[in-house]
Amino acid sequence: MHSTTDNAPGPRPRLLLAMGPGVAERLLTDTHRARLAALTRTDPHLVAHDLATPTPEVAAALAEAELLLTCWGATPLTAEVLERAPRLEAVVHAAGSVKHHITDACWERGIAVTSAAAANALPVAEYTLAAILFAGKRVLRSAQRYAELRTGHDWLTDSADSGNYRRTIGIVGASRIGRRVLELLRPFDLDVLLHDPYVTPAEARALGAEGVGLDELCARSTVVSVHAPQLPATYRMISAARIASMPDGATLINTARGSLVDEEALLPHLVAGRLHAVLDVTDPELPPPDSPLYTLPNVLLTPHVAGSLGNELHRMADRALEEVARYGRGEPFAEEVRAADLGRSA
Repeated sequence: MHSTTDNAPGPRPRLLLAMGPGVAERLLTDTHRARLAALTRTDPHLVAHDLATPTPEVAAALAEAELLLTCWGATPLTAEVLERAPRLEAVVHAAGSVKHHITDACWERGIAVTSAAAANALPVAEYTLAAILFAGKRVLRSAQRYAELRTGHDWLTDSADSGNYRRTIGIVGASRIGRRVLELLRPFDLDVLLHDPYVTPAEARALGAEGVGLDELCARSTVVSVHAPQLPATYRMISAARIASMPDGATLINTARGSLVDEEALLPHLVAGRLHAVLDVTDPELPPPDSPLYTLPNVLLTPHVAGSLGNELHRMADRALEEVARYGRGEPFAEEVRAADLGRSA
């Protein structure tokens, strides 16, 4: 690695931006591009959308690149792509999961990988906190009722089953996002349960929760929020039996992946009004046009917007450029991703 700082002159690594069309324009401000130009030898306006069949300009940049700065839509780094990048040493991913584009060939070649997943976790956790508190206050139901009545009403009686005092909240997965949600819940008068097979009861207590099995969590919680990774072992982990065990009036929040929830089993409980749901992800990702999820009054359906959007992308860019600066100074990455971690993470 090179040895330099943000301000001091010195050898600067060659870097290539590699991400989907339109992503760089949203991810990087002019300030980010200027810092990139100061940290590296790169054209901060050259963005490679396709490394598998690159243009001559991209192919020349890839052949010299020591670093790739990637984001959503990056080309999978197959052995064939890596053959065109003989000097590549590291990939800095300015987003969350690297599973889409980091292949076995990267690990076999010893390429270092880092991710801005910690930065992307923050808005998801904030969305989740809002969803938990709004679920307890029955905000969706009250807003709809208010729009229907448009007059004075006995809201105290109508909302007798609402409120967030001593609600039991179940967090499924002590992932980056799950841990941040647990941290955000600390100031509130809530009883928090946690299920994660890799977390001991003592560790759960240190996180501010009671560690329990998933069956118990679903049966006891008035809100169940899913933060586990998408793995073969987590497919439909919120199963028909666990959904059926949830208390009447409970809310299921899913900001992880749609495949973790048995939506076919969930839907009858939503149609009957027995359960509520806040779904930022579904399976399939886009529900069919005739799906009841769009119109059910007890469902808040959003189009996978809990993660970084708008100016929140700039936080991920900031984190990524910090990692680029570390590389240039010859320091280890702060958020290095290891192959062994991917079997239990998103």
